[in-house]
Amino acid sequence: MPLRIALSQITTGPDPASNLALLRREAQRAAEAGARLVAFPEAAMACFGTRLGPVAEPLDGPWATEVRQIAKDAGLVVVAGMFTPAPDGRVTNTLLATGPGVETSYDKIHLYDAFGFAESKTVAPGSEVVTFDLDGVRIGLATCYDVRFPELFRAHADAGAVLSLLPASWGAGPGKREQWELLTRARALDATVWLAAVGQADPEASGLTAATSAPTGIGHSALIGPDGTVRERLDAGPGLLVGEVDTEEVTAVRRTVSVLANRRLGVQP
Repeated sequence: MPLRIALSQITTGPDPASNLALLRREAQRAAEAGARLVAFPEAAMACFGTRLGPVAEPLDGPWATEVRQIAKDAGLVVVAGMFTPAPDGRVTNTLLATGPGVETSYDKIHLYDAFGFAESKTVAPGSEVVTFDLDGVRIGLATCYDVRFPELFRAHADAGAVLSLLPASWGAGPGKREQWELLTRARALDATVWLAAVGQADPEASGLTAATSAPTGIGHSALIGPDGTVRERLDAGPGLLVGEVDTEEVTAVRRTVSVLANRRLGVQP
């Protein structure tokens, strides 16, 4: 049976409490649409351009606790981006996945030190590949800049995942939308997984003013099949994408395009 998921493309602000109210409303919308999981963007806790240290909380802190309550009340799994304290005084860019039968988190491995932005100044990198199971479907977690590193998505596949979730807060700029669309489709195809990419909505399309240099989102969230084709896509503004992930399609595509089985891992260039 296909897994019904929702991608909530929102624009979050600097206040974690206000963002929780937004998550609660959108989680209820997803539940009413029959979704078993709703994924929110990276930085759902507080948008980039905010001082992250003062808003960061541990996974047992009040913000994450309220996300757990939102998931419980809506009766689905919630995946949302937040910031947790790191031992070295920086923060960690964390995805919390919580809900019926699910409790895990992923710390962003690849930090956005590119296009004039230096995420590593304030954010410490993670080091663990994370997957979880929902209704018999194994799901891998990745965040934004991770999409430029195909080995992570193949690690999801090697761990048994048939769906990768990619919350993001994509930086705007010349050619950036085209790169987002190319990279998300490529990661689905070269790992032969479904890829659900949910970004922050474009602040201007939400009637807001974005921080000048911070990556605050361009929208264009998408659900992409394991053959690299886009099945559903949003535009720049806020919206809720609801789609179904058919695990049998992954099996069929991997039988036809055997890129995982055909790898020669011991060969060095």
